[in-house]
Amino acid sequence: MPEITDVGSAPRLSRVTLALFAIALIAGFAQFGAVASLNDVARHFGHVVDTRHSLRSAVGLSGSVLGLGLAVLRLASLGAMPITASADRWGRRRILRDTLLVGLSVTAVAALSPSYWFFVISFAVARPLLTASSTLVQVVTVEISSTARRVHRLVVMAAGGGIGAGLSAILHGVIRGPDSFRWLFAVTVVPTIGAPWLMRHVPEPVSHSVRSPLARLGGVPRQLRGRLGIVAAVVFAVGMITGPANGFAFVYAEGVLRLSPHLVAGVVALSALSGLGGLLVGRRLAHTIGRRGTVAWGVVVVAATSSYAYGGGRTSFVVGYFLGVGAAGLLAPAASALSTEIFPHSVRATAAGWIAVAGVLGATAGLALFGWVGDVVHRSGAGSLRLAALVTFLPLLPTLVLLRRIPESRGVELV
Repeated sequence: MPEITDVGSAPRLSRVTLALFAIALIAGFAQFGAVASLNDVARHFGHVVDTRHSLRSAVGLSGSVLGLGLAVLRLASLGAMPITASADRWGRRRILRDTLLVGLSVTAVAALSPSYWFFVISFAVARPLLTASSTLVQVVTVEISSTARRVHRLVVMAAGGGIGAGLSAILHGVIRGPDSFRWLFAVTVVPTIGAPWLMRHVPEPVSHSVRSPLARLGGVPRQLRGRLGIVAAVVFAVGMITGPANGFAFVYAEGVLRLSPHLVAGVVALSALSGLGGLLVGRRLAHTIGRRGTVAWGVVVVAATSSYAYGGGRTSFVVGYFLGVGAAGLLAPAASALSTEIFPHSVRATAAGWIAVAGVLGATAGLALFGWVGDVVHRSGAGSLRLAALVTFLPLLPTLVLLRRIPESRGVELV
């Protein structure tokens, strides 16, 4: 596959962008299946009783078990760091191809899960591979794009991941039955077959500067470690909010509020509009107030909308989820741009891997804390997770002041 040397080649880039968009969609679909089907998995492998004095009696498994399972999935994503970092040595395209194919194959194996923990382990194996795929899609997108078009293409990639996740949730609502989650996982066989054809259109980006090999896998030059640490701290806070905000959404909607899967699927489909609106607003803000300001506003809005969704009944959930998807769209392009533009080509994939690790650790901590508080409160029905949301989300917002200590990357040329 020839390398890209002219970032201004519109026809060539249009094909590449479409291929990367499809890969982002496929990775998003495969990763979100575990979350979308969690309530069905809990009911299938757990024990639901008529009383609703606790989260366990409502959905079949306790909040601690659900939170631990989701935390294991997130924690497994730590493996994405060395995988992503290896792209600085062996090339973006090769690692992207391998992680995508193997990750999709293992996801399909989860359809055969005989127990809850087999389901968790299967996705724990697939998650770091698919996380690396999603991360490398962003890295490649940044490196093949001109300064003026970079955020625009990152918006397209974020839309791809969001559409994939939404499609997973919609199929979860459409495919019903005692083994519906198995069919959802088995669907990943289809993109597994088509992935090699998509990879034919993905080039290997070329640095415009001299490439210097790393002394060791995962190594970052000393002068960049402080910058990486600050970005990682902010991403940790973001992950601690978005992890439980997304992870418990379907359990709360279907298991606690008793919304039908078809209604939840409709809400997810409708939220594509708010997600698109958030992406467009995020693109605009990233060019006007900059990447740092857009990230800060995005995190605040995500925390507020998620707290509102968990703080009330059906209307609050629907409105909060709808607005939360828009907030995630607002945050995603600027966060992707900021975390890649401020690092040179020789360590860009490695830095992206470490940043992904920070997000994983944050999401793991958030899921564990959120599930534990949900159990301790011992409430049932509407608003039962309000305190868990407030305790988990709000204390993290002061972390955003760290954004002032990293450079604004709006308008910078890649090195």
